[in-house]
Formats: sequence, C-alpha cells, structure tokens
Amino acid sequence: MPETNASTMSRPPKMRHNFRRVAILFAGGPAPGANAVISTAATAFLRNEIEVVGVLHGYSHLVEYSPDRPLVEGQDYVKINHRMLGRTRNSQGILLGTARTNPGKNVSHPTHLDDAERVKPLKTVYEALRSIGVDALISIGGDDTLKTANKFKLYQEKLPADAPRIPVVHLPKTIDNDYSGIDFTFGFFTAVDFLGNEVRNLIADAEANRAYFLVEAMGRSAGWLAYGVAIAGEASLVISVEDIEGNYADTEEVKNPKTGQVSKRKIMNIENVVKRIVLTMLTREREGKEYGVIVIAEGLAELLPESHLKGIGRDEHGHINISAIQLYSVFKDLIGAEYKAQTGNSRKITGLQLGYEARCAKPLAFDVMLGCQLGVGAYRALVENGLNGVMVSVSGQLQLHYVPFEKLVDPSTLVTVVRHIDTNSDFHKLTRFLEVYVNEEELTRRQIAAGSRGK
Repeated sequence: MPETNASTMSRPPKMRHNFRRVAILFAGGPAPGANAVISTAATAFLRNEIEVVGVLHGYSHLVEYSPDRPLVEGQDYVKINHRMLGRTRNSQGILLGTARTNPGKNVSHPTHLDDAERVKPLKTVYEALRSIGVDALISIGGDDTLKTANKFKLYQEKLPADAPRIPVVHLPKTIDNDYSGIDFTFGFFTAVDFLGNEVRNLIADAEANRAYFLVEAMGRSAGWLAYGVAIAGEASLVISVEDIEGNYADTEEVKNPKTGQVSKRKIMNIENVVKRIVLTMLTREREGKEYGVIVIAEGLAELLPESHLKGIGRDEHGHINISAIQLYSVFKDLIGAEYKAQTGNSRKITGLQLGYEARCAKPLAFDVMLGCQLGVGAYRALVENGLNGVMVSVSGQLQLHYVPFEKLVDPSTLVTVVRHIDTNSDFHKLTRFLEVYVNEEELTRRQIAAGSRGK
C-alpha cells in the first residue's frame, strides 16, 4: 500500500477574512444541478464561520425594498443553516426559487450609470442587501444575470469612496451551454441526456408510423443543446443559428421606428433551409428509411424575416417571446408543402418543443460535481483570493479559474459575449458524420432548374 500522506486528508485551512454575511441569489431559468451549487457554496461559507442568507426568487423582492417596506425573513430571504442543506446536492428544483426580474434593464451604456433614474433599481438592490447586513453577493444565473452582476459592480464603483462595497462573484448557469469563459455549464449534460432520451422515443414512434417529428430544442443564442440532443438522441438532422450561412442566409432592411434609420439585419433563407431538410428526408428514403426526427434550435426564430415577428413581444432583457412564435409549427407546414411539391406524396410531420421538461430533471453525477466545484469556487474567489467582479470557471480536472467580468462583457455595450459553436470544430463535424450523407450540389441543381422553369 502507498504511504499515507496526512496533508492529503486535511481540510484546507480557514482563511482570515472580513466577511460576516454573504447572500446567494439564483436568477433566470432553472437548470439541473442548481442545488448542488447553492448547497456547496453555502456549506463552504458556513464551515468557515460566515453567515449565509438565501435571497428568494432572484431580484424580485430586492427591487421592491424601501425603508417603509423592509425585507422580511421567510418571505424575501432565508437564513441558511447546515440542517437545511442535508442531502440537497442531488435534489431537483431550486432551493431558493428563481425569477427574471432585471434591475439593470435601464442601463445599456456606461454613461447610464451616471443617471440616477436609470440606476435606481440597482441602488435599491444595494440598499436592500445592506439592510440585512450582506457584505458579499453570490450571483447564479445565465448571461443576463451576469450582465446584472456586472452592472451592480459598476454601480458601486460610482459610490462615494467611504461607502461600503458588496463584492460580487458570479456562477455561470444555463442548459444552453453558450457561456464564454467556461467549457460546459452545469445542467447541460443532464438536459442533453434527458432530451436525447425523448428524441429516441420519438424515433421509435416515427418509424412505426413512417412519419417525421420536428423538434424545436431550447437554445436562444447558440446550438449547443440542439446539437448535443441530436447526437445523443440519434436525430436525422440538426440545424442551429451557426448553420445559417451562405445559401441559407439572407439580409433584409429594417427601419427603426424611433429614429427612422434603416439598417440591414441577417435573416434566414427559409426556402433554402426547408429544401435542405426535405433533401435529407428524400436521401433517407433512398436508404429505406421513411421516418426520422429533425432537431432545430429555437434561436432560429431570431433570424426569421420581420414579417414573421410582427406583434411578438420582448422580455426585460430584449429577447423576443419565442414561445409565441412556435417555430416548429411554422417549419412543419413549410416542410410538408415542399415535400409534397417534390414528390407528389404526403408525409406526416409533427412539431413539438422540448426543453422545459429537462430544466428540473434529476442531475447527472457530472453536473453535481461541476456544480459543487463552482459553489466552492465562490468561497475561494472571495475569501482565499479576495476577488470581486469575477465569474468562477473550471477546466480539466475541475480546476478553478476566475474570469474578470471585463473579459466576458463588452465594456461599450454592457452585453455579454455569446459562445457559439465553431462550425470548423470537430464537435460540429461530429453531427454531420453521424447524419446521412447529403449531396448539397443536388439542392443547387434543383434550384437552378426551378429558376429556369420560372423563366
């Protein structure tokens, strides 16, 4: 047996610090592994004699604070203790609840930080946290929550020199996995596993009925989830925002209703995308497969022509209401019509959206481990390294890294940088190797022939 090294069995020593109470806050959509993050972050602080409060439902209660409406324990926040955290790492849901309230929604440029009215919600959050003795904030959420954390830090930099500061550390969360600064976010692999199983069930149904399912997968800005689900679920084809290039992209002029200024925006060439999907179906038929599942990323809705977006609302972060568009419904009808035009036959195509089912699924072991390290990383960033305005990241053997907000947020627009799939990467190529080989030159020839007939 190897010699025992006592130091490897020793817990890291307690560090000297000035923290008395930290707050943990979760915002945005749920993700599997959320409670592993919350639980281990809280435990790390508690075991080093730092009080922990859990802010309930994101920023929604904090922005309602006033001296006449103080925060109420049990209603707006909870004091976290060891008993509350028993066996919570693998639990489903979110211990603290969540919300999408955005206290930084009126700040979209650095100069807005000098506008008292625009920063009022951030000021209210600061005063709310100070009112319950919080001297550090752990923010858990997606890219919109990261933007808020950055604005909260920048707001405090404008305070008088003698005003107390609340350092903020952010922990990245999204099943979309589109975060810059980290390879994989907690919950992503659980969501892929859960939804991949759903796709496999749909394939069995499709084969029995000689039909197709068109699955719209979550993923507003990038195609990581759609691609992961297609690979794990053995889908026939996957298309995401990264694929809208060349013949599959177009532009249209858009007039700003406020300024009257005309600009060009990139849009999807729906006709060519639909023809590409039908070409996959026809190629599979030549192999004797009259069924399949096509996966499309919901973010393609942002690339629809403006005619499809009329009357569609936007949320506090400026995102269009994708659920109101029902992208799968738009596409399934177009695919069915194109298939019939090319073959003279009909093929049943059923559209549906997948994503919500996975957000609170029981987390896989990897997501629990990743979440635990991120949670502990919050403690280590603040107490061991004395950092402020950083996002906790991991790589390799869950090695911790701390990425400054300035590297993740555009300083001129205060918008986060999305991490798209590199279409030259081996990850992207993997899906194409797994799909049926399609001769896209055939698609070009058909387009040319169709144009000649039109003349």
